[in-house]
Amino acid sequence: MKKGQSWNSLKTFSSFGRSGVKQNNDDLVNDRLLIDCGEDQDCVLGGIVALGKFDALHIGHRELAMHASKAGPPFLLSFVGMAEVLGWTYKPPIVALCDRNRVLSSWAPYCRNMVPLEYQVEFSKVRSLSPRQFVERLSKDLRIKGVVAGENYRFGYKASGDAAELVKLCEEFGLSAFIVRSVMDTAKRSHNGVAAAINSSDKGQVSSTRVRHALAMGDMEYVSKLLGRKHRLVLMVNQNCLHERKKIVLPNSCMLNMPPAEGLYENCDLVTGGYLGPCRVIINSDTIVIEMKDENSLSPNSIQEVRQLGIEFG
Repeated sequence: MKKGQSWNSLKTFSSFGRSGVKQNNDDLVNDRLLIDCGEDQDCVLGGIVALGKFDALHIGHRELAMHASKAGPPFLLSFVGMAEVLGWTYKPPIVALCDRNRVLSSWAPYCRNMVPLEYQVEFSKVRSLSPRQFVERLSKDLRIKGVVAGENYRFGYKASGDAAELVKLCEEFGLSAFIVRSVMDTAKRSHNGVAAAINSSDKGQVSSTRVRHALAMGDMEYVSKLLGRKHRLVLMVNQNCLHERKKIVLPNSCMLNMPPAEGLYENCDLVTGGYLGPCRVIINSDTIVIEMKDENSLSPNSIQEVRQLGIEFG
């Protein structure tokens, strides 16, 4: 990416070639920033990292990865453990942890046939950092080439830094900063004539909060538009799973991510490593019932031999 080059929905700020930032890795062993990378912390070396929480992996997140791929191998830098540190009420993930690689792999056609790789930062390790200290650690510890962030991105202690400060600090440390405009929610769904009240910072952009709201309303068509794919609910199969000829019943405790609202869902598909067939799904307060539309879809061994099932909601 050349200095000053701009893209349609992207404001580009570049400072490649700036010298004067000396690399110092003496403190990496005892205070590694990436929790799923080795001692050398070289997993994102020379790469472009997209910054965010990336809970839903929705189309706005995909847009960040897409722009990162225009300047180099794309990486996602996710911050984990925020709820525990900040005392937030627990919420199940929108995407099951075991399903995230599948979703990211599906983004390859948008990312120049490169699959974005995700690495995690323990929020407790960066919570007290000022905006400047945070960018300094990205530069010195991770030795990245640049960052991508949304125009509403906040960072640093008590979210004191914004996108403009991110650009300024990246320039100071010899990094490129790509600020991407928000992907707006064009569907703008309402329920019973009332538009969704998301939060005070909502400006109509696609967000994980908006996805959660749509799931809670059971509006799966809307969820699919926000995610850019069908929502997949992952279930852990255990001894509490009841299997009949064309029906599977599991307790809700088997769910590994956020389900839609209680109710009947007709146009679903059951998957494991492969496709098992179309089904209808009934979610209630304590169980989830999967009824196959083809009674020959489930063999006696097809469920016993798997540890997880996935339901995709049409």
